Amino acid sequence: MTTVLIVDDQALQRLGFGMILEQHPDMTVVGEAAHGAEAVRMTAELRPDVVLMDVRMPGMDGIEATRRIVESGGRSRVLVLTTFDQDEYAYNALRAGASGFLLKHAQPDELVFGIRAVAAGDAVIAPGLTRKLIDAFSDRLPGQTPVQQRRLSGLTEREREVLVAIATGLSNAEIAARLHVAETTVKSHVSRILTKIGVRDRVQAVIFAYDTGLVRPA
Repeated sequence: MTTVLIVDDQALQRLGFGMILEQHPDMTVVGEAAHGAEAVRMTAELRPDVVLMDVRMPGMDGIEATRRIVESGGRSRVLVLTTFDQDEYAYNALRAGASGFLLKHAQPDELVFGIRAVAAGDAVIAPGLTRKLIDAFSDRLPGQTPVQQRRLSGLTEREREVLVAIATGLSNAEIAARLHVAETTVKSHVSRILTKIGVRDRVQAVIFAYDTGLVRPA
């Protein structure tokens, strides 16, 4: 059973998400929060698998709430919901430690898939938005730090190749086809890459790839 905390300042939005999720027997909504501070408190109390996080809310916004939830070291993972005209908020949320983001107008099956993926330890980004998001804010990407440089130098040539593929939005199956290797081999590479560069998931790996200049915006 995947437990979900819904965070949104709009009651009707929370109701809609709840109705979608409760239709699936492997999911249950354990609580609802109307603002960031409440989300942080309820996450600590309920320890949900996934926090479905809105960005713009009164008081503490979703970005700060995400940062506090991630920094607490708990088991809960954050999936941010946004709209494309809020891409700056989504970018900042990913840097705060969110495991991904989806557009609010995503189809119900996309929402359910995203929650399941995040709960399983994977990451999810709304299709087609990774490159647009990075392109839009490439001038804000910081330079490579000594720690990042050291971690990047620890990757093998093949691991760098896989990291570049991840950063361009390819799935494990697509990477396997490109490199002519088994998908299980790609999964092993991804696991080692995440460990070596010190990040939690694929989303953070994408940010690392751009931060270090391994991949440049188009």
